[in-house]
Amino acid sequence: MIFVAYAIIALVILQRAGELVLANRNTQKLKAKGAVEIGAGHYRFIVLLHMAWLMAVLWLIPTPVVIHWGWILVFLALQALRVWVIASLGPYWTTRIISLPGVPLVKRGPYRYVRHPNYLVVAGEILALPMAFGEIWVAIGFSIVNAAVLYWRIREEETGLAPRRELG
Repeated sequence: MIFVAYAIIALVILQRAGELVLANRNTQKLKAKGAVEIGAGHYRFIVLLHMAWLMAVLWLIPTPVVIHWGWILVFLALQALRVWVIASLGPYWTTRIISLPGVPLVKRGPYRYVRHPNYLVVAGEILALPMAFGEIWVAIGFSIVNAAVLYWRIREEETGLAPRRELG
């Protein structure tokens, strides 16, 4: 069962690496069109948080490992929502806050219903993955830290995107 747990975590790491490739590609294309980065100071903390979270999940798997498949299903549902977010933003999706002046904000997909759907997905992931392995303290601790970082990030994003919000 430990092999299955390691395989699940490895798949999440590979997914995140693939997303970073896509995000960096989109970031470069947007900057080439005149986009600017907003609130870059917090980004290193987000990267550190996500790396530490994945490493904690990996290193703190209890032995013998018990996989709680209900939480895995929650995590998989969150991945479907993540894909919806990424597809809805298309070339505007990045892991940074990148704004292209003069372009209205995306209001399709989950953005019709929620202002920051990706942050809800991330919050759910940070809770669900460690819970899938019974790591309640990892889930609680990283959820609290994530809430603090997202508070900072959302304030930066709201301020930076305000001029574009009025365009649409």
